[in-house]
Amino acid sequence: MNIKNITLIALLLISIVSFSQSTKKFIDSGAINEQFDNLYKNSNNYQDYKVVKKNWLIKLKANVSDTLTISKNELLQSFQTIKKQQASIDSLQSVVTLSNENITELKTQTDGITFMGISFKKGIFKTIVLSIISVLTLLLVFFIVKSKRSYGLINEVKTNLKETEEEYENHRKTALEREQKVRRQLQDELNKQKKD
Repeated sequence: MNIKNITLIALLLISIVSFSQSTKKFIDSGAINEQFDNLYKNSNNYQDYKVVKKNWLIKLKANVSDTLTISKNELLQSFQTIKKQQASIDSLQSVVTLSNENITELKTQTDGITFMGISFKKGIFKTIVLSIISVLTLLLVFFIVKSKRSYGLINEVKTNLKETEEEYENHRKTALEREQKVRRQLQDELNKQKKD
């Protein structure tokens, strides 16, 4: 092979290597892991080392820094949100505690009845009210029965009074008739004695 051929082959190899290196681009969008994988894949090899372009490293560093800043801001916002939510939870827990105390107090109030300034449990109050109602009902029944008996007795007495009045009237009439008869007889006798 002559020098011309060797030179041509060398130029061809150099142009292929430079062409292959010039087509490689660093992709600086997407996730950081993908950017690292792209950097590793597109960097050149030298023995056991990888040769990376400086501008690619600078872009990767800027991207990592931006990602860390964004993550830090998100963490700070999340921390503030957590603080606000914790404060809200604490206030809601105090409201729940007050509500539970109010419920307990209302249950106590609903379990009891205050009558004339005296507090009774519902069961005792119901028993007392039912006892009073029962006694009043018994008294009402008693007085109704008594009044019916009295009404019956009054009717009987009225009937007896009418009968007695009728008998008296009859007796008075008969007595008057008898008296008149006796007077007539007496008058007749007196008249007879005067004539004789």
